[in-house]
Amino acid sequence: MAEKVTAKGNYEALDPEQILATIDRLKLRIQERFHERGIAQICGRLREIASRSQATAEWTTQPILWVRILTGALVVLIACGLMITLAGLNPSQKPLTIVEFVQALEAGINDVVLIGAGIFFLITLEIRIKRKRALSAVHELRSLIHIIDMHQLTKDPERLQAEHHTTSSSPGPELSRFQLNRYLDYCSEMLSLCAKLAALYAQNFADAVVLSAVGEVETLALGLSNNVWQKIAILQSLPEEEKSLVPAIPEAVADSTASET
Repeated sequence: MAEKVTAKGNYEALDPEQILATIDRLKLRIQERFHERGIAQICGRLREIASRSQATAEWTTQPILWVRILTGALVVLIACGLMITLAGLNPSQKPLTIVEFVQALEAGINDVVLIGAGIFFLITLEIRIKRKRALSAVHELRSLIHIIDMHQLTKDPERLQAEHHTTSSSPGPELSRFQLNRYLDYCSEMLSLCAKLAALYAQNFADAVVLSAVGEVETLALGLSNNVWQKIAILQSLPEEEKSLVPAIPEAVADSTASET
């Protein structure tokens, strides 16, 4: 289970610790069955990213003190500068002409706009720092999702059909039907866990840019996972006589360059 349960038994949020525990169990399952294949290394990489994701997601919920102190000090400095400037003004006793009034109004508006832009930049500095770090982590998950997809790309269940014939360019040693089913299932689980890790960033950091990036990663993972399950459905629909023709191959089979790169 990758959710946190409250005392009332309600599922309220994703629990990073539970996600890590799920990845650890998946890693053990993959190593026990495919310890010499690249998929085991990919799951290890997923575990490393998950640890960083937990730390980064927690970091985005904490205030960046030095940024807030610097922002507050600069805002106070700007306010003091404005007060000193206004106090030092020596208004003319003569009435202003239309041209002088327009010039003064234009200069005042420009100053207000520039000061407002500067204050806005300082206030949003913390959000932009957190956004940059969160987006970097989300992009890392997106890359891992594509790597997982590359590992299952050549795992074609149609090769298990009796009439299938390999060529010199075909990928290397085939998996048995059971092994292929487990391999594809593990890929689907890793894709789902990548989406869960991405969701951690959107859970407590409601930034529009980060939410959009997380949504894209979740959509990508879901689409590729659906492709994997289509292969599993084809695999499970093979006639019994064709299933019996599939040779049993050792689980610790070495990867070929074509199937694991």
